[in-house]
Order: sequence, then structure tokens, then C-alpha cells
Amino acid sequence: MLHYLFTLKDYKLIFAVLTVAMVWGTTFLAIRVAVETIPAWFVAGIRQFLASLIMLVVLLSRREFKWIGWKSLGYQIIFSSLMLVVANGMTTVAEETVSSSLASLISACSPILVFLGSVAVGLQKFSLRALSGVLLCFSGILFIFWDGLKDLANPDYRMGMIFLFCAIAGWASGTIFTKKLNIQSGNITLNLFYQFLFAGVVQIIFAFLFSENYNFGNWTIKSISAMLYLSVFGSVAAFFAFHYALTKISPVQVSILAYINTIIAIFLGWLIMDEKVTFKFILAAVMIICGVFIINYKPEMFKRQRMES
Repeated sequence: MLHYLFTLKDYKLIFAVLTVAMVWGTTFLAIRVAVETIPAWFVAGIRQFLASLIMLVVLLSRREFKWIGWKSLGYQIIFSSLMLVVANGMTTVAEETVSSSLASLISACSPILVFLGSVAVGLQKFSLRALSGVLLCFSGILFIFWDGLKDLANPDYRMGMIFLFCAIAGWASGTIFTKKLNIQSGNITLNLFYQFLFAGVVQIIFAFLFSENYNFGNWTIKSISAMLYLSVFGSVAAFFAFHYALTKISPVQVSILAYINTIIAIFLGWLIMDEKVTFKFILAAVMIICGVFIINYKPEMFKRQRMES
């Protein structure tokens, strides 16, 4: 039967899209709450390790758990290192000193690096439209630093910004790595189990090595709850919703959710954490979101698709 997507009849698709938009939009706030009393590497490591256990339960219940082979494991380790250990881990570390609003906005710049990297390795062609998008994004970044230039004198804040840029570089590298090798996944849940497990173990080791104070007695229920939320919803539920949405609509259409995530993160940071959002910050957000949109714009973003089922 042929049907059009994005109709109110597809409740599962609507629920999946809303889940991705809302949950991923709240992860920056949840990280900020979690790192209030829990060292960042513990937050990242426990989050990924618990997510791997949830994936393991799912795999065992489906009788799909198996060894994936050394070559596939190597791919998963590289992907996990870039996307989870570096990108997710360093974003978490950065939020010890940087607001969730700013972290979400800087993270929204990752498509710029993905685009530039894709051009560099021959995956994508450069165009004047893309150039205008890149320039608009960089203008937004300049607005951010213009608004908070004096804050860079604070070494903790400065390191937080460095960690954020390392994080988006890791995310972009992981994305390009996947696109360049054109890795096809036979069982996404199985691959994710290995990715989460590897990242969780590595980050927990980092936690014991680099955390100055990990007195478990100081961890509050509020921070622990935020960490559990990140594991169950941020890592697992949103992932399943994201991949369900990909089976129904195109990756380009799903990518629009990234803009919604940033807006939600900034709004929640202001509403719940009382984070300062100035006019310049809002202007920077508009410029970056518009720039990223221009870079990634394709006509099929807003076209209804016919799919067979």
C-alpha cells in the first residue's frame, strides 16, 4: 500500500520524531545538571556503560547477540572513539565550565566541519551557496566570542571552549569516516552495543585517572537522576526513535531535527538553569542555524515522500 508520510495517521512516526527532537534537545541540560556533583568523565562513562547493558538485554531477548568479527569491531572502536569518547565525552567535560545553551550552540556548528571535511576528502562539491552558509555560521561564532570575549580570560572557561571544539571535530570526523567507508550495518543494535561498551569502559578509566575528586558520597540524587536520564533516554530511547524515523523519512528530513534540538536546549537552559541569553547570543544562534540550514539545504527536505509498505 502506498501512503504519504508526515500525516497524522502515522502516530509512531510522529512519536519518534518528537522523541528525537525533545530528548536530544534536553541532553545538554541533563549533562549540565549531572556534572554539578558528578565528575564529567564519570557521567559520560556510566551513561555509555549503562546504555550498553540495555542494548545487551535487548539483543539477548531477541537472540541476536553475537561476535561481529575483528574487522567490524575495529570499525566500531574507531567510530566509538570519535563519536562517543571524544565528541560526547568532551562535550560533557566542557559543560563543567560552559553553559548548556552555549554548548548546544557550538555543537550545532558540527555540520560546518562535516561539510568542509567532506569537500576535502572528495565526498562533496563546494558551491557558492555552501560558501555563504559557512560564512554565516562563522559570523555567528564571532558574535558568540564578541559577546563573551572577556570570559576567555578565565582559564576554566577557555578550556571548556577548547573541549567543545575538540568535541565537534570528533563528531565531524566520525561522520566523515562513516560516509567515506560507506559502512553498512547489518544489525545497528549489535554495533551500538560494542560502541557503547568500548566508550563506557574507556571513559570510566579516564574518570579515575583525570577526576580530581570523585567522592561518591557527594553525588546528589538530582545529578544521578540526570545521568540515568542521559543513559536511558538520551542514548537508548532517542537512538531507537531516530533509526525508526530513518526507516520512514529521508536522512535529510531527519536532519532538520538538529535545528529544533538547539532551540530547545537554549530555551531550557534559560528557563531551568537561569542561563543568560543576550540579544547577541540569540542573533548568533539565528545566524548559525540559518548557515547550517543553507549548507545542508536540499529540495527534498520539504517534499512528501511516497513509500511502499
